[in-house]
Amino acid sequence: MSYSVARLSPTEFSLLAPHLVGIYLRAMDYPREMFAGRVTAWRRAIMEPGFAAVVALTETEDGQRPVGVAYGSLGTHLDWWYANVRYGLLAAGTPTDVLRNYFELTEVHVDPTHQGAGLGRLLVEELAIAAAEAGAQRMLLSTPEVAQEANNAFGLYRRLGFGDILRDITFPGDARLFAILGAPLPLPGARRTA
Repeated sequence: MSYSVARLSPTEFSLLAPHLVGIYLRAMDYPREMFAGRVTAWRRAIMEPGFAAVVALTETEDGQRPVGVAYGSLGTHLDWWYANVRYGLLAAGTPTDVLRNYFELTEVHVDPTHQGAGLGRLLVEELAIAAAEAGAQRMLLSTPEVAQEANNAFGLYRRLGFGDILRDITFPGDARLFAILGAPLPLPGARRTA
C-alpha cells in the first residue's frame, strides 16, 4: 500500500474534520458520543496562531483517502494547555522558559488499520517543518503516561528526539497522568527536516 503526506489549509482541515475525528476516535478507542464535540473543537483549532495540519493519505479506487492526521499551533500564554503546563512546571520548581517560542503538537493519530507503516513519524516530521516555518524553536506535546513508556507513541517521540519536560502531570477533567515532552526544531531524530 502506498502513502503520502500533505499539508492541509485551515479550510481543508475544517472540511475534513468529521473524517479526521473519526480516525482519532478509532485510534484512541474513544466512544462515538464524543464525535460532535470533537469536530467542533477541532474546527475551532484553526483559529489558533500558527495553526498547521498534515494528513497521511492512501490511494483507493475513488482517489486519496485520509488515514492519519497531526495538527497543532504556536503556543501562547492565553492557551489552556500553556496555563496547565506552566502551573505544573512552577509546582515542580522547574524553569518555565521552555514555554517560550514553542509549537504545541496537539494531536497525532493514525487509523488502527494503517498503524505500523511509519505514518506517525512522517506526520510529526512534516508538522515539525511547518512549525519551524512558523517561527517556533521547539515542539512540545503531552502524552498519557504508560509504564516503562511501553507504547508506540513514546517510542516514536523518543526516536524523534523528544525529551522530558515534566512527568506525571494531570489536566483538569482528566484523571490520567501525562508526560510533557519537548524537542528542539528541527527535530534531532527527523529523517526529513525541510
